[in-house]
Amino acid sequence: MSRPLEGVRIVEFEGIGPGPLAGRMLADMGAEVTVIARPQQGAVTKQLGGTEANPLRRGKKVVLLDLKAADAVAEAMALVASADALIEGNRPGVMERLGLGPAECAVRNPKLVYGRMTGWGQSGPLSQAAGHDLNYVALTGLLSLSAHRGERPIVPPTVVGDASGALGLAFGIVCALLEARTSGRGRTVDAAIVDITSMLGGLAHWVHAAGQIGGERPSPFHDAPFYDVYACADGRYITVGAMEPQFYKLLLDKLGLADVDPALQYDTTTWPALKARFTALFSTRTRDEWSALLEGTDVCFAPVLDLDEAARHPHLRARGTLALAQGGVVAAAAPRFSMP
Repeated sequence: MSRPLEGVRIVEFEGIGPGPLAGRMLADMGAEVTVIARPQQGAVTKQLGGTEANPLRRGKKVVLLDLKAADAVAEAMALVASADALIEGNRPGVMERLGLGPAECAVRNPKLVYGRMTGWGQSGPLSQAAGHDLNYVALTGLLSLSAHRGERPIVPPTVVGDASGALGLAFGIVCALLEARTSGRGRTVDAAIVDITSMLGGLAHWVHAAGQIGGERPSPFHDAPFYDVYACADGRYITVGAMEPQFYKLLLDKLGLADVDPALQYDTTTWPALKARFTALFSTRTRDEWSALLEGTDVCFAPVLDLDEAARHPHLRARGTLALAQGGVVAAAAPRFSMP
């Protein structure tokens, strides 16, 4: 079966993080992605990714060009002229100074979709400031919601901000490509990580407005005994998230807590004592022992795995979600497609 973006041509001006990830997402969907890369590896890329083959180049063709040279800029523009879309992740104004901004490219290719990946956006007081994933998520207010009461907020590095931005850019490019097929005109896609992360926080905004997270009231996400991370006897961890009454009742049954009334699940006055009881109980068995009892049931359970363990987990192996390669873990393309 052909992939949905086969025949789509994209030129990616290689940066770090979300831009290349968006390009890989589109390449995984069948797009023909040509990467214009600097002759020398960037300092951050070298430090974070080492000298191994860059997995974000998967499925792409790489062209090395030094855009400080006029002939290299001309070669880049020739590639753009025959492309359907472009990805760039420089600070605002950099591509314009190179003569490769949206207006210049539109003269050569009116149907071009021009995808711009930044942290702060093309406009606004912070648009020229440097930043990284952690900063963008902090400004959106969503980092604050990750903290248990009195604890330091933390999120998985590069996932909430950079990866969300990449997904938003890929989505925006595909939307603009669909429109360009009928209108004959491309668009500029301003994919700011702060905008996309905020948009993806819609559920959190809704829950926050209802007073269920981020306020003074006890939160189901941080204070409830039935939604938390627990340490086990071997120092490893498991998670439970039994928010629905039927799942909570099953969890109590599995744990042998017949004296706990499931009808009082959301009585917050009972939460501190019951969380202490859960904490003590989960510390009596190893992570794998709890997995044997709870995994695959409707108690909403999962063990906390490291990346190598995740790649070997039977469910993710069956789906081919992760693979061990290049000295680390590589994720498969997603989402997946099938015929009706």
